[in-house]
Amino acid sequence: MLASIASARHSIRLESYIFADDEVGRRFAGALAERARAGVEIRLHVDAAGSLFWGPRSLERHLREQGVGVRWFHRWSWRDPLCYNRRNHRKALVVDEEQVYLGGFNIHRENSRALFGEERWRDTHVRLSGDLAIEAARLFDAFWEGERSWTPKQGWGINALMPNHTRACRHALRCLYADRFHEATESIYLTTPYFVPDHRTQRGLRAAARRGIDVRLLVPRKDNVALTRWAARYAYANLLGAGVRIYEYLPRVLHAKTAVVDRDWAMVGTANLDYRSLFLNYELNLVTRDPDLCRQLRSQFFQDLSESEEVLPVQWATRPHRRRVAEAIGWTARRWL
Repeated sequence: MLASIASARHSIRLESYIFADDEVGRRFAGALAERARAGVEIRLHVDAAGSLFWGPRSLERHLREQGVGVRWFHRWSWRDPLCYNRRNHRKALVVDEEQVYLGGFNIHRENSRALFGEERWRDTHVRLSGDLAIEAARLFDAFWEGERSWTPKQGWGINALMPNHTRACRHALRCLYADRFHEATESIYLTTPYFVPDHRTQRGLRAAARRGIDVRLLVPRKDNVALTRWAARYAYANLLGAGVRIYEYLPRVLHAKTAVVDRDWAMVGTANLDYRSLFLNYELNLVTRDPDLCRQLRSQFFQDLSESEEVLPVQWATRPHRRRVAEAIGWTARRWL
C-alpha cells in the first residue's frame, strides 16, 4: 500500500475505520503528505467512532496543512446523536484509479509484524486492478459526497464490488448470505472476528448443515471486545446441535473476514458476520468466482484451522453456569456491539 501511494501520479482515495497516530499511521501520513506536495489529489475519509481514541487532531492538522483533504464520517452531534452509531467500516485504498486495496486491515501498528511481533492481528486484504479499481473510485466518490447507497451499474461477472447498503436492498449482504447458504451443494467456510448473526442467518447455516453441507465457522479465541465474544458464544449451542462445526483460532487476534462456498464462490472484505455489518455499518466487499482467489482463500481457511481448536458439542453443553450468564448478557447487547 505504501509503495502504491509513493507511485501515485494523479489521485489517492483512502478510507479507513481506524487511522491511528502511531508508527504505522504516521508513516502513511508522511507518504500522503509527500504526494500531496507533489500535486497529487488526495482524499482521506476516516470514521469518527473508529478513530476516536486512535487519531488525535494534531495528525489531522498536519495532513490538512500539507494539502490532504480530510473528512470525518459521522462525528458526534447533539443534534443527531444516533448517527454516531452508524459507522463507515470500509477500508479501501484507490491509487490513480488503477489499483484498489480492500479487506480487513486498519491503519495501525496491530497489523505490523515489525512493530507488534508475532502477536500481530491475523487479517486478510486483497489488491485489485482494472475496472474494479475504477468502480472502487466511483464508490468512494459517491460515499464522500453523501450518496451512501450508490452502486455502479455492473453485472455479476467473475468479480464484483459489493457494499452492504444499496438502492435496491437495504440489507444486501444479509440477502446474499441467505442465497448462498441456500444454494450451497458441498461446503460453507466462514471466517469472522465478530460473530453475532441474526436469526435468519443462523437458520440458513443450520438448514445447510442439516442437509449435509460441510459448514464450518472460524472465530477468534482471543479478541479485543469481550462482550462480543460472549454474544458469539450464545449462538453456538443451536448451531452445534444442527451439525455446524465451530473452531476458535488460537495464536492471536483474528480479524479476517472471508467466506468460501463450494470451491467456486468467495467473498473477502470489511464485513463481519454480525448485526453491525449486516444492518448498521457501511461495508465494502469483493465477491468473486475467480478460481485462483477462491482456491487461495479456501487454502488459507484450512491453514488457519490447523492453528485452531474445535468446539465440541459435548464439551460445550457442560460449560460453567457463569459463562452462560455472560453469554446471555452479551447476546442481549448484540445490536450495539
